[in-house]
Amino acid sequence: MPYKVKEVAEMAGVSVRTLHHYDQIGLLHPETVTPAGYRLYTDQNLERLQQILFFKEIGFSLREIKQIIDSPHFDRKQALQSHRKWLLEKKKRLEEMIRTVDRTILSLEGGIRMEGKEMFEGFDMTAIEQHREKYADEAKRLYGKEIVEETERRTSRYTKEDWAAIMGKWDELFKRIAAAMDKGPADPGVQQAVGELRQHITDSFYDCTVEIFRGLGDLYVNDERFTANIDRYKPGLAAFLREAMHLYCDNQQNA
Repeated sequence: MPYKVKEVAEMAGVSVRTLHHYDQIGLLHPETVTPAGYRLYTDQNLERLQQILFFKEIGFSLREIKQIIDSPHFDRKQALQSHRKWLLEKKKRLEEMIRTVDRTILSLEGGIRMEGKEMFEGFDMTAIEQHREKYADEAKRLYGKEIVEETERRTSRYTKEDWAAIMGKWDELFKRIAAAMDKGPADPGVQQAVGELRQHITDSFYDCTVEIFRGLGDLYVNDERFTANIDRYKPGLAAFLREAMHLYCDNQQNA
């Protein structure tokens, strides 16, 4: 039976806007679109969405995911087996963290001192990164080394001059946006600069999708380190930039 976009969104725990975005970038097309404009999905579409969300959880970009699952060598069963191994490792770590929390509560209630090492059981980020790297290595074997290492290759070859040019462009864009704050986030000049910022990130680091760019705008405000750095250009620039970036993303998705 076909599923409407709202039904798929509710089943998968994603927004309708996200599904529209996946359709726009060619990651997940509905099986058909009715003359009235309704997107209809099949079970096969749901299977593809499941793979997309698994790969997102592990940390792949949307562009990498599309390349992987569109590869003629993609094996859904092998992918699921790899996902399962990674999730079991993550489950083990979370269980260790829960036990650490329980022991910490007991020590507070009973006045028993915990040993230093006990306080951090389950918090070994090195271990979880090793699990992620193991998964990435397997993905390289299955889906092509070039896909997974693209971002790493791009930045590893930069010279000091390249980094200076990249940061210089970043500085110039922030100054332009700061100078136009009194015109509002919808100002054409502000929106032009915001679009250039997204393109600069894509050209220099990774495929900055609309979804990623929107999240980056939130990060500029939610992480005080980013906020402090950006607000050096002008007080309130981080919040202004988030608003301008969200507006830009809305316009891109509604285009």
